[in-house]
Amino acid sequence: MEMALTGKVALVTGASRGIGAEIAAELARAGCAVALAARSGDELRARVAEIVGAGGRALAHAADLREPGAPAGFVDAAVAEFGRVDIVVANAGATKRGDFLALSDADWQDGFALKFFSHMRLIRAAWPALAATKGSTVIISGIGGRTPGADFAIGGAVNAALLAATKALADRGHADGIQVNAINPGDIRTSRFAKRIAEAAASQDIDEAEAERRQVAKDRTRRIGEPADVAGLVRFIVSRSGSFLHGSVIDMDGGKTKTL
Repeated sequence: MEMALTGKVALVTGASRGIGAEIAAELARAGCAVALAARSGDELRARVAEIVGAGGRALAHAADLREPGAPAGFVDAAVAEFGRVDIVVANAGATKRGDFLALSDADWQDGFALKFFSHMRLIRAAWPALAATKGSTVIISGIGGRTPGADFAIGGAVNAALLAATKALADRGHADGIQVNAINPGDIRTSRFAKRIAEAAASQDIDEAEAERRQVAKDRTRRIGEPADVAGLVRFIVSRSGSFLHGSVIDMDGGKTKTL
């Protein structure tokens, strides 16, 4: 399979840790120059140092992508540094969990500001550059957009909106030669997942390993995913080997989603 990406430039949001950091590292290993964005400047600079130390090229861009002008500023910084944009991975954002009746307007607005509007603004700002390179964008959404739960009302709604946008943008991308796809991760071993497992262990008076085992058994999944699983799929999608994927919504969840 042809998965080398030598000479391409990739933008990755939410790249200071977890899934985003691993995507940035994987694309750098594939030959991309990578621009990383997140709110945490120190963590971003640490990720950039790791990529550069391994022989790659990387740029740290600390910004709060909820601010309306921040996504365009990130695109401008990447173009100024590397001269082009070939790949955009819209990964930033987490949403608040909780009972619907306890979630405030501010909670809903924050969830959409970071995980929906920041993605749309980023892709819109990068669109002319992506059209020039016949590039690719990957939206990292989540399985809650397909199977919402009572404690994930905001996340489910945001993710569902992202999936609808993926289909619309893929149709729009046909005219400009831009590939658009989305990935729905399931349970991935990140700091957020670790917090959920710790809370489950405490509430059931068991250790965290047992809490994780019970989670896997309950969901009938193969295992808990790793950030590298998602990163490898992103690399495939944006490579020549994945070029026939367009408007696709891929569940990477170990089998947790049981519906069509």
